[in-house]
Amino acid sequence: MIVKVGVLQFFSWPGRHGPLQDVYSRALERIEIMDRGGFDAVWLAEHHFTTFSVCPSVHMLGTLAAARTRRLRIGTAVSLAALYHPLRLAEEVALLDMLSGGRVNWGAGRGFAPSEFNAFGVPMAESAERFREAVDIVLQAWTRERLSFQGAHFKFENIEVMPKPLQRPHPPVWMAATSEPAIDWAASRGFSILMDPHASTTELGDKRRRYAERLAAAGFSDAGRDIPMARLIALAPTAAEAEAVARRGAQWLVDAYAGPQHQKGLQQTRSYGGKEPVQHYVDDVILHGTPASMVEQIARLEEEIGLNYLMCAPLSQQTFHLLADQVLPRL
Repeated sequence: MIVKVGVLQFFSWPGRHGPLQDVYSRALERIEIMDRGGFDAVWLAEHHFTTFSVCPSVHMLGTLAAARTRRLRIGTAVSLAALYHPLRLAEEVALLDMLSGGRVNWGAGRGFAPSEFNAFGVPMAESAERFREAVDIVLQAWTRERLSFQGAHFKFENIEVMPKPLQRPHPPVWMAATSEPAIDWAASRGFSILMDPHASTTELGDKRRRYAERLAAAGFSDAGRDIPMARLIALAPTAAEAEAVARRGAQWLVDAYAGPQHQKGLQQTRSYGGKEPVQHYVDDVILHGTPASMVEQIARLEEEIGLNYLMCAPLSQQTFHLLADQVLPRL
């Protein structure tokens, strides 16, 4: 198999058990293990106002991760671009790229949680347009000596944005694309995409094919592109134990991330296929099993839906260590 593996790193604080600083310490220890192993990148997940993942600044956390590593790439999954002032966003990501020695993978997304948009005073109805303007501004800020821009939400005249990224012309870029309109827009612009952890495996395959078709129609090719597909992962010595980890993880996800404050946003883009949500995640979304069976599952995904980059979100500490020690070396 020729599959790259990265880790989608959440900073969950379930039940607020233990000091929050321990959440960050454990994650940084894990990131150091990724750096020593064969992982391609850590992808840091930005969330606000939820214990599902207490990481409001992937750029600040990314700086610390870069300081603790040497070769691991530092990805954002994602910078919630619609919630940022785009000039500030361009500066922060460029600074992270400079400080990390040119190791940034920039993933940008619009977001979907009404609680985040309401708290930051950004109308949800404007989110797609703000996101797209922000992406345009960031890329121009990185590649032009001085920037002038006039859009529906942002206007600048002759601004010099510093620093520029160390990687030229800029860090590799991915757009989070969950909905069909988002996939179509990213493909029309020739952007690579990040595929989300909530879609079923069948949905992932359908979206991947749609992306390839729309990309070709716009005059671009998907040859040689890394298309990270995020998957929740549960590993254990036995299949039964792994399924139990998957079920606990699914329940935590539904309670914390698909709870009242996020449910409206999720319902706009998610279907549970007529199943109870937790069972849907266990049956159709989460990859779970023994290390040996996981290698087989990844091989099937490579063959059936064109998986070439697995972005793993481990649902337990044991899962991460089995992934690093027994799965990754066999890919």
